[in-house]
Amino acid sequence: MDKQVVLAVTVFIVVYALIISEKIHRTVLALVGGVFMVVFGILSQERAIHHIDFNTLGLLVGMMVIVGVTAETGLFRYLAIWTAKKVGGDPVKLFYALATLTAVCSALLDNVTTVLLTVPVTISITRQLEVSPTPYLISQIIASNIGGTATLIGDPPNIMIGSAVKELTFMAFVDNLAAVSFFAHFLVTAILAWLYRGRLKTTAALREKIMRLDAGRQLTNIGLLRISLAVLALTIFLFATHQFFHLESATVALFGASILLLLTRQTEHSLEHIFHKVEWSALFFFVGLFMLVGGLVETGVIKWLAREAMRLTAGDVAASSLLILWLSAIASAFVDNIPFVATMIPLIKDMGALGITNLEPLWWSLALGACLGGNGTIVGASANIIVAGLAAQEGYNITFRGFFKVGFPVMLLTVVIATAYVYLRYLV
Repeated sequence: MDKQVVLAVTVFIVVYALIISEKIHRTVLALVGGVFMVVFGILSQERAIHHIDFNTLGLLVGMMVIVGVTAETGLFRYLAIWTAKKVGGDPVKLFYALATLTAVCSALLDNVTTVLLTVPVTISITRQLEVSPTPYLISQIIASNIGGTATLIGDPPNIMIGSAVKELTFMAFVDNLAAVSFFAHFLVTAILAWLYRGRLKTTAALREKIMRLDAGRQLTNIGLLRISLAVLALTIFLFATHQFFHLESATVALFGASILLLLTRQTEHSLEHIFHKVEWSALFFFVGLFMLVGGLVETGVIKWLAREAMRLTAGDVAASSLLILWLSAIASAFVDNIPFVATMIPLIKDMGALGITNLEPLWWSLALGACLGGNGTIVGASANIIVAGLAAQEGYNITFRGFFKVGFPVMLLTVVIATAYVYLRYLV
């Protein structure tokens, strides 16, 4: 085996083992692993930079700035109290409401933008009820990945597949993936509510206190709120239609953030306050992770795994579809799904050139596996890392092992559901 391959795999395994051990912060480990890929000559500096997905980083920075400015208006505290009052202060009903809101928004926007908007609301509302936010945040991570599976714009793998296969339109994704995604969402949310039932409790006095609160009094700057909501609405509109304007999601987010900063005439002091709220540790974790996975891409490890998997099926549509589903799910739990999907797209096209006439089941299997697999670990999807980072800022620690105990079984369950769906709809 090539020396560079051995080095790349060794660095990757060691970094992941240390992340799982939680002895050293995952951001530090990802950066060290990424730099080692360059130091050992697996990646040149130019190739390392090439593998960093600046579209993801730009999207995150832009939306973090928008959320940071909007938070100054008291909007998230208002929404927290309004939502709590709508469910009568019941923590269980609130659990279902927040998870479903996250799933729906993740389908209409994207899962990263959604959690940036909903996590501040969740933390604020759970503090009012004096319940732990962790079960709610974990359910929102899972809901964001499941909900994002439902549409073309919900998750980056779907965007990549839709771009590569022009026949797979927005409505094609809705028709083929929305029903199974939301079936899985409601089943998983019910299971999680039962699992966390002992932690979803508050007192009658706190519920009564919530019902007496005036949500409107939380809005402290109406002028800033109007500007923030207008810019947020424009940004969401551009997210939903960006493919028609030929704009990347990072461009949309940074455009919205820039316009908001311009219209609100931020001072140097207020800018420092807003930028302080950007989750820099999560951003640098992504930088390291992209370089780490880039080493596996450059040495051909990911492509080799994909080709070997395809060789096992001998071109059979049913076997290929189900193998792609499970391979993409397991792989996406541990490595970023963007380079994996980028590797799989030409391989699936090659299978079509070699004689498989019906590639549709393979495309839907890839989308389902890559999106649902993100729930396997805390590093399995961008939204997971963002939620963990935002929670850590507020003093709540979502650990690798703690999430794995819940997320990985949930991932397996949803992939089993997807397997049955793909088989019954496309392969019988």
